Amino acid sequence: MAICSIPTCTCFESHPVDSLLIARWQMAFTLGSHIILACLGVGLPVLMLAAEWFSLRTNDPLWRALAHRWSKAFAVLFAVGAVSGTVLSFELGILWPKFMGTFGSVIGLPFTLEGFAFFLEAIFAGIYLYGWNKLPPRIHWWTGVPIALSGVASASFVVTANAWMNAPRGFTMRDGVVIDVDPIAAMTGPTAAVQIVHMLLAAYMVTGFLVAAFYACVLWNKPTCLYSRKAMVLALWMGTLASFPQGLAGDWAAKTVARTQPIKLAAMEGQFKTETGAPLRIGGWPDTTTRETNYDLEIPYALSILAYGDPHATVQGLDDFPRENQPPVVVVHIAFQIMVGLGTLLMALGGWTILSWWMKWHPADNRWVLLAIIASGPATVLAMEAGWVVTEVGRQPWIAHNVMRTKDAASQIPGLEWLFLATLAIYLALFAGLTIVLRLLAVQPIPTSSNLSFNPAASDQSSLS
Repeated sequence: MAICSIPTCTCFESHPVDSLLIARWQMAFTLGSHIILACLGVGLPVLMLAAEWFSLRTNDPLWRALAHRWSKAFAVLFAVGAVSGTVLSFELGILWPKFMGTFGSVIGLPFTLEGFAFFLEAIFAGIYLYGWNKLPPRIHWWTGVPIALSGVASASFVVTANAWMNAPRGFTMRDGVVIDVDPIAAMTGPTAAVQIVHMLLAAYMVTGFLVAAFYACVLWNKPTCLYSRKAMVLALWMGTLASFPQGLAGDWAAKTVARTQPIKLAAMEGQFKTETGAPLRIGGWPDTTTRETNYDLEIPYALSILAYGDPHATVQGLDDFPRENQPPVVVVHIAFQIMVGLGTLLMALGGWTILSWWMKWHPADNRWVLLAIIASGPATVLAMEAGWVVTEVGRQPWIAHNVMRTKDAASQIPGLEWLFLATLAIYLALFAGLTIVLRLLAVQPIPTSSNLSFNPAASDQSSLS
């Protein structure tokens, strides 16, 4: 009913709420937020173990202070991630009841195993955090190893379930009923391995560049702080070491998508027409009316080579598929370009890191490089989110590729908009609290023995100093 005082105005008229749209927005918001915490949950244990390992090798209290500080940050992130992850698990059943009701027996195993990995991580996180100054140093370091391994396992199991959605296997559908379930076949589909590797490397890149960016911000005003110099370089190395194999993993992923989801590859590349010797497009804007991608830079034959290893291979275009089965090509193409573009720039920063180590330069001594490291933090998060958009939006309109449409899986219960608003409020409160706690941790005084200024004459650039 119209409630606006202007007779012809319809701005406040009540309209039926699109439950599918609400479910999509809620899932996008919660997953897009949780995935950042998940990346830090995978990468930060490796960083704190590396810092503690340097402490054990060198007896340098600065490394020990770093490991101790990062373990506290990990504890806070782990707690918040547990809450946001729990919200997600409830959402699967509330927002997508037909999907979980139909395929729960197929993809239930990886979620169950993820639960075991999570509990293992929680147990050893407690031992590691409580064990500071109570356990022998080397035993204490070893108690941190299961945290890093279970973080990897937890992420792998979740990604396995997502990989199944891109290439469903391990069941037979008869009259709309799932039979002959093979959970192992479902977990080991053609996209599982590449998605796991791609995601884990992304997690290490996000953690490495994000932590490096934080300490680069500190060094912008205090370039001689030895504590921050060591922290930034160690984190930068993590991002660097993950960025180069990520390029290979990206190529592997593209070849897998070409084989299992050719329509997604066509959307990623803005390829409307089926073409032999298809070009690789850099940039550009797909026009869904003219069915062409404009303003792009084309590299002849490159897409056929990258996708199939043959310059004369045929690449299917979007027009080969029914319109109702095509994903939103503009969103997928732009997200793919952002992911590849930022990933390339981060690899370039990694190349500079290796060069600087070889030339015995320190990034904190160059303001332009420091600026690039600061920018790498948000850039790596944006690249990871763009990659996630490519994976999820590129699969639309299917929730399980070629098996179940997203609209058929969505809940039809009323009031989903209120659930979305409540979730927004919970997440905003969570992230506000997380920001406050991490800031309090960051401003805690550094131990006196490690609050040293950098002495160029005593520096040893061959190490991580």
